[in-house]
Amino acid sequence: MATPSTTTIAPTRPAQKLLIKQGAEALVYKTTYLLPTLPALLKYRPPKAYRHPTLDQRLTKHRCLSEARLLVRARALGIPVPAVYFVDEGKGEIYMEWIEGHSVRDVLDGLLEEEGGVARVDGMMVKMGEALGRLHAADIVHGDLTTSNVMVRTARRTGFLGTEGVVEAEKGMVEDVVLIDLGLGSMSTQEEDKAVDLYVLERAFSSTHPKAEHLFKDVLAAYERSYKKSKPVLRRLQDVRMRGRKRSMLG
Repeated sequence: MATPSTTTIAPTRPAQKLLIKQGAEALVYKTTYLLPTLPALLKYRPPKAYRHPTLDQRLTKHRCLSEARLLVRARALGIPVPAVYFVDEGKGEIYMEWIEGHSVRDVLDGLLEEEGGVARVDGMMVKMGEALGRLHAADIVHGDLTTSNVMVRTARRTGFLGTEGVVEAEKGMVEDVVLIDLGLGSMSTQEEDKAVDLYVLERAFSSTHPKAEHLFKDVLAAYERSYKKSKPVLRRLQDVRMRGRKRSMLG
């Protein structure tokens, strides 16, 4: 089924699939879409045996369509997220754009140790903050905003359906970032929800990238510049931090 406001074409024949990630909610494969030369990401939500079949089907349909709608809305507003190619909510499948690159989690620490890497990381932090600010300006909350769910794009496919090949990013240039995995995302105008998004990302920096923890302020500065209504959210972030510290102290 096509997602709202999009025209999509169902894959015409089975394609080879390579499992790249297995989570509690979904399996993620690298595959192709329509053409064997067009790589795609397939997100598949398998049936859950512990749930009643009717309930399971309803939940799967709802979550597939919800994620697809968020991606389509964000993409239409110019927010860097993968393009949605095709949705089959009955099967629990979403075909979307394959992002050539690596997660911020995988490359951040290594970049900081490279010659000229600090400048590239600074630019990356700015782009992360801008992307998140635009996401929240659209009243979209990510729901699981860690450095694993922000990709650094290292190449782009060109031409119709990417048939003209891949153009690599120039060495030393600040790479684009792409927000991925909106499976836990939602529409929300609540400052609390947006502040929790920021807090989850901040915690990811402190726990996974202690050498880069100080760079989170660059993310927040770019976020504030790109989101006009950010001040109440940043004030709420202080409250969320306090509650987080209290929970840590209490165990």
